[in-house]
Amino acid sequence: MNAHLEDLEPRLLWQHFRTFCDTPRPSWHEEALTQKIEAWADARGFAHERDAANNLRVVKPASPGREDAPTVVLQGHLDMVAETRAGVTHCFKTDPIKTIVEDGWLKARGTTLGADNGIGAAAALAILDDDSLSHGPLEALMTVAEEVSLVGASNLAPDWLDGRLLLNLDTEEAGEVCIGCAGGTNVSAQAQFNDSPLEADMTVFKLGVHGLIGGHSGMDIHTGRASANRLLARVLDALMEHGLRIVDYDGGRMDNAITRAAWATVAIPDSAFDEVTAALVDFEAIFRKELAGIDANVQVSQERAEAERALGSADSRRLARLLNALPFGVERMSLAAPGVVETSNNLGVIQLQNNLLRLELMVRSLVDSARDALCQRIASLLDLAGFEPRRSSGYPGWKPEPGSALLARFVTVHEQVTGHKPEVKVIHAGLECGLIGAKYPGMEMISFGPTIRGAHSPDERVDIQSVESFYAILRATIEELAHRAN
Repeated sequence: MNAHLEDLEPRLLWQHFRTFCDTPRPSWHEEALTQKIEAWADARGFAHERDAANNLRVVKPASPGREDAPTVVLQGHLDMVAETRAGVTHCFKTDPIKTIVEDGWLKARGTTLGADNGIGAAAALAILDDDSLSHGPLEALMTVAEEVSLVGASNLAPDWLDGRLLLNLDTEEAGEVCIGCAGGTNVSAQAQFNDSPLEADMTVFKLGVHGLIGGHSGMDIHTGRASANRLLARVLDALMEHGLRIVDYDGGRMDNAITRAAWATVAIPDSAFDEVTAALVDFEAIFRKELAGIDANVQVSQERAEAERALGSADSRRLARLLNALPFGVERMSLAAPGVVETSNNLGVIQLQNNLLRLELMVRSLVDSARDALCQRIASLLDLAGFEPRRSSGYPGWKPEPGSALLARFVTVHEQVTGHKPEVKVIHAGLECGLIGAKYPGMEMISFGPTIRGAHSPDERVDIQSVESFYAILRATIEELAHRAN
């Protein structure tokens, strides 16, 4: 599978990325890939070990004469977001990713690609595999479960890494270098409802909002892309006046992905069917007008369904009002980093199955106090609606260090390789650097990568030419750090 990847340049990188594509690796299921990397390390004679969280560390000694150079940590994560296009059947636990090249981009057939962060992790392994490179001591750190609240980095073993210079390879815009990022927290709730039989004069149908672009809840939250959960909640709340009762709800699988489609099975009195149908037609027109130029392909659909029981009218109204009241999107733009989102929330997962409600929201912020304030407001809404909120411990942001010597040397290398300096950025997405820095105080860190679009969605794609440039910059940076003392 994916043999065509090995025809791309740089070959070492794409050979390793082929392994990533051929090996299923959704979050929590990285074991098969980890074992393949360990087998490769054994064949190359590289020492390796795991910590208690199953993060993997592979070590390569310095090139002869470079033993006194500082140890460099090359860091990426092994897992990927598992999302499919509507109508595509794919088991991420067993099926390989099928890749195609179109117009200079590498894409997957109907699924997420896993370039986030497979390209960066593959680049780290390619550096270890590259015997033509002059380098100091190297450590490749491959973390697990990054896409589910950075679990691997949260549980990273202290006093395990030797290096104090870290190159995180998990950003998604060529020509940029990241020196800071947002922290995040998950707010969730579960509740068990009681249902009751439907009246004889009620019609059951499945209501959907779909056709949206979706995307990364950090990198894309400022674009104005719509959340299907936000739109469907708006529809349900508006239809409550017609006596609507909710049977089930299916919206989103990942708290860090903007929901592309959401569905609810509902029942309405027969007498209101025509009026509700007309209202749905109006909502589609309203949404297309509001989202013109962003999510203009949004659809609101209905189809007949079957059910004998549903939530009662009071619980249906309580749930619809709550979902419509929960915030989504940008809460505040940063004053310290103009043009960057400071605080946001994503309505990632809303599920009501067998009368069990599950909500998962992700709050991000560059400012911990602002993150906490929004979390508290969401918790208050949940509490007022009669639900018990739960909050994760979250993860810290990464404080920028614009005076870093590592950054200065990287900027010089970038200009030498590409002919221009990189743009120094702080991003709203969560990176593992904040967590790693908390475990290893004083570690200097930067993050960079190739151009990736549509991460966390089936539109994910990576610019092939930017991968070649990214790897050239990475090689040159490794050589620079080996040839000059701190």
